[in-house]
Amino acid sequence: MQADVLAVLVAKDCAVSAYDVIEQLRPSYPRIAPMTVYRALAALTEQRQVHRLESQNAFVACNYDRHDHAAILSVCTDCGTVDESDAPAIVADLSNLVKQNGFSATRHVIEIHGLCASCDANVPRYE
Repeated sequence: MQADVLAVLVAKDCAVSAYDVIEQLRPSYPRIAPMTVYRALAALTEQRQVHRLESQNAFVACNYDRHDHAAILSVCTDCGTVDESDAPAIVADLSNLVKQNGFSATRHVIEIHGLCASCDANVPRYE
């Protein structure tokens, strides 16, 4: 099931909700239960093969072969595409910053919302 759920996410360039995954899998699994998909998503997230967009309660596949990083997710507010970046130095800086206040970071969820290059190019500019 994890492989099938991951395949659905890999095929999309935008964030996908668990219920969207269920609808994609329903032809192959007519009696699929939401909990089955949620368990698969939880396992894939724990394995860092999938990232959860906290702001949208949705998921995207990790774009990297190695899954040992905290992702920085750029979310287009117009078309919904999600791009992933890996910046270990920024994540380390954030961890050190909160550590100064006695906080111990256990995971990082970094989302940046704005416009992708394609959508930004379509924004009218007035001079």
